[in-house]
Amino acid sequence: MPLLPPIKRHQNSTNSSDSGHDSPNGQREKRLSEVDQFDAYDRQTLIFYVNGQRIVDESIDPRTTLANYLRDHLKLTGTKIGCNEGGCGACTVMISEIDPISQQIRHFSANSCLMPVCGVFGKAVTTVEGIRGVEERVHPVQERLTKAHGSQCGYCTPGFIMAMYTLLRNKPQPTKDDVDIAIQGNLCRCTGYRPILEAFYSFAKDEKGEIKVTENGCPMGEKCCKNGGDGCGGERKTLIKLSDMSKCVPYDPSHELIFPPELKLKNFHQQSFFHDSNGHKWYQPTDYSMLLALKRKHPHARVISGNSELAIELKFRFINLEMVINPRQVPELHEHHLTDDGDALNEFSKDLPESKTRVFKAVLEMLHWFAGRHVRNVASVAGNIATASPISDLNPIWMASKAKVVLDSEERGERTLTIDEKFFIGYRKTVIRPDEIVKAVIVPFSNENEHFYAYKLAQRREDDIAIVTGAFRAQMNPKTQLVDNLSISYGGMDIFTRLALKTAEKLAGKKWDKTLLDLGLNLISEEFTLKPDVPGGMARFRQTLTLSFFFKFFLQVAKNLQISIDHCVEKTEIGDTIPHTLNATQLYQEVSKDQPIHDPVGRPLEHVSGERHTTGEAIYTTDIEIAGCLHSALVLAPIACGTIDNVDPTKALEMDGVIAFFDASDLPTNERMGHHSDTPIFAKDRVSYHCQPIGIIVARDHETARRGANAVVVQCTAEKPIVTIEEARKADSWILDELQLHSQLNEGNDVVKKNDWSKYTRVIEGEVKMGGQEHFYFETHNCIVIPKEDRALEVIVSTQGINDVQTEIGKCLSIPRHKIVVKVKRIGGGFGGKETASPLIAVPCALAAMKLKKPVRLYLERFDDMAITGTRHPFNFNYKVALSEDNHLIDYDVTAYANGGHSLDLSTGVLTRAMVHIDNVYKFKNAHIYGRICRTNTASNTAFEDLEAHRECFCTETLMKQLAETYDLDVDELREKNLYNEGDMTPFGMHLRKCNIRRTWHECKEISQYLEKKGKVQEFNRKNHFRKRGLYMMPTKFGIGFGLKFMNQASALVLIYTDGTVLISHGGMEMGQGLHTKILQIAARCLDIPIELIHVEETATDKVPNSMPTAASVGSDLCGVAVEDACQQLNQRLQPYKDKMKEKAWKDWIQAAHIDRVSLSASGFGIIHNEPVDFFNGKGAELFGYCVYGTACCEVEIDCLTGDHRSNWKALLYRATVCSQWRRSGVREWDPFIKGALVCTKFRQPYDVPRDYHVSLLKGSSNPHGATCE
Repeated sequence: MPLLPPIKRHQNSTNSSDSGHDSPNGQREKRLSEVDQFDAYDRQTLIFYVNGQRIVDESIDPRTTLANYLRDHLKLTGTKIGCNEGGCGACTVMISEIDPISQQIRHFSANSCLMPVCGVFGKAVTTVEGIRGVEERVHPVQERLTKAHGSQCGYCTPGFIMAMYTLLRNKPQPTKDDVDIAIQGNLCRCTGYRPILEAFYSFAKDEKGEIKVTENGCPMGEKCCKNGGDGCGGERKTLIKLSDMSKCVPYDPSHELIFPPELKLKNFHQQSFFHDSNGHKWYQPTDYSMLLALKRKHPHARVISGNSELAIELKFRFINLEMVINPRQVPELHEHHLTDDGDALNEFSKDLPESKTRVFKAVLEMLHWFAGRHVRNVASVAGNIATASPISDLNPIWMASKAKVVLDSEERGERTLTIDEKFFIGYRKTVIRPDEIVKAVIVPFSNENEHFYAYKLAQRREDDIAIVTGAFRAQMNPKTQLVDNLSISYGGMDIFTRLALKTAEKLAGKKWDKTLLDLGLNLISEEFTLKPDVPGGMARFRQTLTLSFFFKFFLQVAKNLQISIDHCVEKTEIGDTIPHTLNATQLYQEVSKDQPIHDPVGRPLEHVSGERHTTGEAIYTTDIEIAGCLHSALVLAPIACGTIDNVDPTKALEMDGVIAFFDASDLPTNERMGHHSDTPIFAKDRVSYHCQPIGIIVARDHETARRGANAVVVQCTAEKPIVTIEEARKADSWILDELQLHSQLNEGNDVVKKNDWSKYTRVIEGEVKMGGQEHFYFETHNCIVIPKEDRALEVIVSTQGINDVQTEIGKCLSIPRHKIVVKVKRIGGGFGGKETASPLIAVPCALAAMKLKKPVRLYLERFDDMAITGTRHPFNFNYKVALSEDNHLIDYDVTAYANGGHSLDLSTGVLTRAMVHIDNVYKFKNAHIYGRICRTNTASNTAFEDLEAHRECFCTETLMKQLAETYDLDVDELREKNLYNEGDMTPFGMHLRKCNIRRTWHECKEISQYLEKKGKVQEFNRKNHFRKRGLYMMPTKFGIGFGLKFMNQASALVLIYTDGTVLISHGGMEMGQGLHTKILQIAARCLDIPIELIHVEETATDKVPNSMPTAASVGSDLCGVAVEDACQQLNQRLQPYKDKMKEKAWKDWIQAAHIDRVSLSASGFGIIHNEPVDFFNGKGAELFGYCVYGTACCEVEIDCLTGDHRSNWKALLYRATVCSQWRRSGVREWDPFIKGALVCTKFRQPYDVPRDYHVSLLKGSSNPHGATCE
């Protein structure tokens, strides 16, 4: 059923679906007996098409999703699975069918992870592989996304491709609005969406109906250097388009794959389908009477459409589902009619008077924010009503508008009910009887004196469940301006959607004025109260939203009635529109005109795997097929803290397909892993955190393994856990002793003197708290372990640190490391979450493979991944700071408390990184910095991209703001006055060289036109009472390198073959940052050959041993220097041949060297010079090789009534970190937008991207320590 529901008048109905009620009992009973018989259905074999190929399957389990079928059965691994909940869009495919009403071919996008494979019976499925591959010419969508640098890790890319492809199949010349809606359900963790939008907007027509790609504007406007101005810093910079689409192939719909003729000629859309596999039954009737008969005979069978609820229950609650009814092919449920008492919420709304369609428009507007496009394409309003979610977006509208539902059953016939306070009777319970079908929804017309509005607030605007929803209807007397009738309904304020009956009753007959407003607010606050421990939390906020929504409604009605209220009446619809013009720029320094054309350094190269990302041909660990591979799943602890009394795998081992169970007793020696050997591989006697692994189940397939793991009985005695930093401090629960830093010790003092705060007149103190943050790499943790001869293992794993995986497997299974080969081709995002957490997955998988002597795969579902692995460290900071009379920072005392989780992991590195960055970019005359790691009963928290550096900057920026507010100072002037200067020493003892912070500050201020924008923001805030804007400019620095000296090293292997091609292996992991692309550039310049001759092989421990994790923003530096070293060795060997054979070319020199028995392979090595800090005694050192600096400016707008907000404008100015590839580095800087938003809310979507966004790299600031081959 489509989401725009069947809304139909049923009185005096004469359609065939009603005739069954007048049938003789004998015919009815005969139909009941036939509904389960094979011959009652046209087809019993699943038939559909995939990429033009006919698929026939007689035995597939109906519980199988389309995504799993595509990947596991058809080996079409371009379709990715990111969440298995329909929330990320990585699994998006296009489904084509013949509409049962119009008989026209319809293309729609869908989440294949939710769609049951039986649901595509008689349909055609198109995946990313089916729209053209690399061997042929790529599809225009694939080409443009590649050229726009729209993929980084690439795991989300196929989903975006298919979403846009589906739009073009339906509308070859879309608008930008169409593009935005098409990708509503797609997420990207890497890019920040700008390059994706740029690529897709190039297909959109402008207001004149023309498709034209225009250059993006400079943030300096008329002051741009290209116009003769000096607004770009007074130095030669070139403003280029982010990508040039003018040379791309135009889209031609005539070249697309046709709809399979068989499906149309044989009328598959009119054929009923029944499938039974191992007791799991799928019914897909095409006749309405058969649907009623099915529901009568099987009243508790689940009726599905979008499957968004049932799929979750099957996947994560392991319900036993024996039968499903899919009514999508029943024509009567697709009909819509316009009558005197109802409408279909479609194009009719455009032709009717505005006064009659106010309810319809509220529904349509709410539908825009309802889920994502891929969910809406297959979902149904009937299903949403029957599911009775307490946070439903639509149910408050139905209740407030007094909409009706028509329920039908074969036994009792039709009945029509109003959706009112009697309809929802409990949590996810309605008055709908088990044998009834929701046949229709009747939505009433509004009238001229009726005002209707609906509101929703979620943690993000699109594709998110609501925090609170509200719908309001006011029927006014046009003569007296009194309220004739009022309806108020809220979702998210009880276990079901509720009407504010008491409030509506007492406000009836009142005049629409401030008295009514005050009374209404009081009544609502009394009628809707929540306990502090209410499920979903945010009790006070939710209660406030009910008042805010009512207030918004009051203002809007007052505006409609032209009633003057002592408040600024603003636009109060659900979410404000934003300009679709993407004004995004990157400023960079062009390469020298003398640079050889084949020298790629500094040029904007596409991602080396970009095209393979867009075609679905990029292979990740989850895509690799191993013959005879078994699957496994971890058995997880049901409590957070306590003792394990018994673990019984008997029920699991009795299940068909389950092969074995292993736990701590099966480990040969070491039961713990980690850098400090304090992390149990399996919990044995005690549980330290909820969902801690207890054992591992091995089975023939992934789903059987998961069901088997769920069947293992784990009995525990629970104890009270320690969860928060506050609880740990109170319980004196610590990991390690206190760490410290004292700037005095770096100045020749041997004794630390405590601050005498009494001598200062300007002192403030405070506390900053910051919670954890999920990494949300799109590819979850997974690995494959393949046993080899002589107890050797081959491990293919998604990790940032192959050395750690190799070390931990060898240590825990007593296997020498030279017999363990760990490999990584690419990973679908890491962000620090795959640095040390990977052994948690790899070691149990290796144990199972070694025990069974068969390949074993372990793949974590998103839920399990988030439960088992740690997050970013929650932090608390307590600070005290003194400011001099001339506004210089003097003394600074700060203590950082980090929630380390149940074991140490990387908490020491995270805390010390926090301690050395807590100064941010400001010079403190004296600083005492302390740190403690709290032990709690949570998953061990770990690295997160910048290792907490910028969170500590937030602490210092908070105190800077507090100082400014306390002493009435301009915070920007205070910042600027205290910025570091060249040669200054930090509290951790490092002298700052090439310190560009003041340059980035001043240039960002100029590029952003900060002072001008500040005046506009102040003017906006004066004019608007309930919407406010804020403008902020913030500087930052980041030290490049690991804190431990021995980790700042890397190796590489460079091989030259006699045909002149070059193969490189290095110790870094490609995870979307473009590392391999940068390595290619470095090697091409060093060897002075075209980049096409060079290939980077997968990262493997048998090529490069003892490699460090790819982390700390140092992968390009270390691996680049190592590759440069190897290339220079080869250059030295080849130089005699170059001198002797000057007229010859590269290949000739290689062959000559080979004939002379000169080695054409070299192992390179590179380091970053640094010295370690003594954190136990507080003495600093030159900890980093260098620092990078940047300044950002951002304008944010907020709705003061609800907290809804958006970023309007952003500018970032960075010092270049690696000169080899500005393009990838520059694009990557959009990631802070996503990362920063994740701290306080949910994963951002394309809609949330600032449409005015500018990134610049500071001219003349190339990294002198990196690999440049100069």
